[in-house]
Amino acid sequence: MLNQSPEQRPTLAYCVAMPQPQTHLFEIELVVQGWQSTVLDLKFPVWTPGSYLVREYERHLQDFVAIDSTNQPLPWRKLAKNHWQIAIGSRDCITIRYRLFANELTVRTNHLDSTHAYFNGAATFLYPQGGLSLPLQITIALPHPDWRVATALPPVTPAQITGFSGVDQAALDGQYLTFQAADFDELVDSPFEIGTHDSYEFEVLGKQHQLVVWGQGNLQTTAAIADMQKMIQTEAELFGGLPYDRYLFILHLTNHGYGGLEHKNSCSLIYSRYGFGQPDKLNQFMQLVAHEFFHLWNVKRIRPKELETFDYEGENYTPSLWFSEGTTSYYDLQIPYRSGIYKRAEFLNQLGKEITRYLNTPGRLVQPLAESSFDAWIKLYRAEAHSANHQISYYIKGEMLSLLLDLKIRAKFNNQRSLDDALQQLWQIFGQPERGFTAQELESTIAQVADEDLSDFFQRYLHTTEELPLQTYLDPFGLQLKPMFDRPDRPVPYGGLRLASEHGREVVKFTEAGSPAYVAGIDPGDEILAIDGLRLGPNQWGDRLADYQAGDHCTLTYFHQDELRTATLLLEPAKPNRYDVVVRKNLTTDQEQLLCGWLPLP
Repeated sequence: MLNQSPEQRPTLAYCVAMPQPQTHLFEIELVVQGWQSTVLDLKFPVWTPGSYLVREYERHLQDFVAIDSTNQPLPWRKLAKNHWQIAIGSRDCITIRYRLFANELTVRTNHLDSTHAYFNGAATFLYPQGGLSLPLQITIALPHPDWRVATALPPVTPAQITGFSGVDQAALDGQYLTFQAADFDELVDSPFEIGTHDSYEFEVLGKQHQLVVWGQGNLQTTAAIADMQKMIQTEAELFGGLPYDRYLFILHLTNHGYGGLEHKNSCSLIYSRYGFGQPDKLNQFMQLVAHEFFHLWNVKRIRPKELETFDYEGENYTPSLWFSEGTTSYYDLQIPYRSGIYKRAEFLNQLGKEITRYLNTPGRLVQPLAESSFDAWIKLYRAEAHSANHQISYYIKGEMLSLLLDLKIRAKFNNQRSLDDALQQLWQIFGQPERGFTAQELESTIAQVADEDLSDFFQRYLHTTEELPLQTYLDPFGLQLKPMFDRPDRPVPYGGLRLASEHGREVVKFTEAGSPAYVAGIDPGDEILAIDGLRLGPNQWGDRLADYQAGDHCTLTYFHQDELRTATLLLEPAKPNRYDVVVRKNLTTDQEQLLCGWLPLP
């Protein structure tokens, strides 16, 4: 059917209406014309690219109806959770209508209320089985005359609109706006923000960019856009230009939100509405922007072979997310620094925080990095109280591995080569032609830049749990990884618990495997009442343990599932609370040259 000439191929046209936005219900219409079969099988995606978890978007669908061109209902049946089959006979035009509940504001889901509409294609649209490659149109029916649409998809003129009776005239009145997508992949890759958002246009390297902001907060847009322009130019210099004509940033400001989702010509960001007043929080936002923008090269175009063709019905397994996400995380620290947004000291401070996250995750010694990538679908996005004991994020360990690779190449070639060169090679070989890379091709490309056999390196650090030799790679640059304690004069002995105060109760949130508390049988969810018979007040855990020494015993009184219990802990030596990356005193000439080549001072 899809080998037909363009004149014979079926046409798809979607319409998204929201006549009562306060109900959180989208009204979706799909018109299929020229389908060359007696049945029409429709599928609903269960995940969205860039967010590797089966999210079962179809659970929000209701009020499914199928009719022919005379408005007569067509028989249909549901064959699976996300599969509808319609008996269409010889009918040439079929219309499918359904409603979709949307009240989950994240970068990968849908949100509709009286103030705006935001939706992702994978969470919104049915598609005909066998029709993923068909070009399509999507029409937005605006609920209010002052609402407008932001998307990376190109608009079409009223004369080009197909599929909906009466839409042409309505489009002339501004009630409907229609956009074109080359295929379903492009539709999924182009989120929509609809409403009275603030919109800002700016230019970088002759290309148009747009920032749309929904929500109130303390974002200083003029200064933020100036920094974004610097980072866009920095990333463009790394890859040799910008591979698009226009790019859209969608930013949602909420009370406590954080996250981003990359797309080929746009990205969605969510951030705390009052998170821009403090320098460290503003830097974190710039890292988020740098991360999602970097993805337009790394993962959207330079992508693993397993993600070259998306299976919207199930998992796309790959061992290479450590590079797609981890290397991007490494560069989201680098890009603001290279752009002059923060200085060397802040870069090293942020790097220390990332190393702390890594070294304070015991699961790094349990789960290999390649397995972490492969198991993203069942682990990373489904964290629970025990997760840190048996898994490691491919974001954070991938970032650490990228750091080692960058330092390794820089030290060998005195900064004349770096991980930048590997990215540029990957862009030329795989990104520009948009050909997916295999894990072996990825490793061999990096090895060519390093000019050495890295098979042992990748075997040890991707496929085993051998500890990463961070200090060994920092030494040539005159940097020291320094363990830090909250009370350096009186380090707190180690018990293995992380507590949180909840309404005056001290509740266990995490018990580290192998720790004194773990051995004593204390679980997440337990409520700690007292230490050696004296009540434990809010946030007193560290202060109380500071009165003990390693080797001492202490008795905890606690509730476990409402049962009063006691347990004795044999306290161990203090563990670092964090790790700082500091420049050593009296650097050698070689160390000074390497450090300044990697992190030049202004």
